[in-house]
This record gives sequence, structure tokens and C-alpha cells, in this order.
Amino acid sequence: MRTNAGNLKKGEFVYHQGEIWHVQKADFYSPGKGSALMKARIKNLLSGKNVEYAYKSNEQVEVLDVQSVEMQYLYKDNENLYFMDERTYNQFSLPLNIVGDVSRFFKEGDKMYVYLHDDKPLTIRPPMSVKLKVIESENADKGDTVTGAKKSVKVETGVTVMVPLFIKIGETITVNPETGEYTGRV
Repeated sequence: MRTNAGNLKKGEFVYHQGEIWHVQKADFYSPGKGSALMKARIKNLLSGKNVEYAYKSNEQVEVLDVQSVEMQYLYKDNENLYFMDERTYNQFSLPLNIVGDVSRFFKEGDKMYVYLHDDKPLTIRPPMSVKLKVIESENADKGDTVTGAKKSVKVETGVTVMVPLFIKIGETITVNPETGEYTGRV
């Protein structure tokens, strides 16, 4: 579907230079002189490379019709992540470089949305937060918790997260997978 570049939104998928790109950021820019621009940061879904690109607002852009399907995360190997559509039992794989560092926080069996175009997976929509159990932690001394200090803990996926001092081994915490930051205790 063709549309004006001025209508681009974050999260859409576009054809650019013969390849599929994911719009990471789109800002409308109107200089004092000349035509208006849509400044976009787009990510190539084959190479994982991010590019800043300025479209003229009246330029025609090919926007892809993409569906979002909830799938179960199965496992990952050195190169790919594997997902299963629980309605059809079809399995799909996505390269690690496309999904990015958010995959470090995924547990087997987690549910997440995979974007499909013509029954081919493009990328995922990472969850806003994931629940992870703390498996390693240092003990905090009494009185240290007043200052808002933080310590590092290891969660069940093997990732180290900075948390407040009152978090103990065995507790479940929520983490934002995009930033890797602690967001709360469950």
C-alpha cells in the first residue's frame, strides 16, 4: 500500500531501496524554507542496521501489510530464536541480530507477538516487562537501603540487573527488556 511519507508512524514496515525496513522513529520536520520532511530512523530487517533517512512529506512510500500474531517462545541457539504459533503449531525462526539484546530476557514458554508478512516472520514486538526470578544476590547491610543504593543480581536467564538493595534470592522482579532496567517486584 502506497502512502505519503508524511503519514509514516513508528512501528510500521516499509520497502526502502528494495528491502524491508522497520520504522523505529518518525518525526515531522518543517524547515522555514522549502518543503516539509519526515525524518525517520529505520532498521533493516536483513542486516539489523539502523539508518537515519529524511523523506519529503509528499514522497510516496510503500507500507507493508503486516499482521501481529501471538506466539510462544521455544528456545534459541547461536544464530536464531524459535517461536511457535499455538493455533496452527507452525514454527518460525528469527535471526538474533534482528531481535537484538531484548532476547537475553526471554524465558522458554513466554508469549510474545511476532510480526508476519506473507507468512514470513519479520521481527517481534518485545514485551513491556518480563518477570524473572533472582538466582544470585549479595546481602545488603542493615541501614544501606535508606540511600537508594543499588546492587547487581543475576536472574534466571543469566543476565545481571541492577536492583535496589532489598531484593533477595528467590524473589521475582519485573524488568524492561528494552532497557534492561528493574521496574518492580512481583
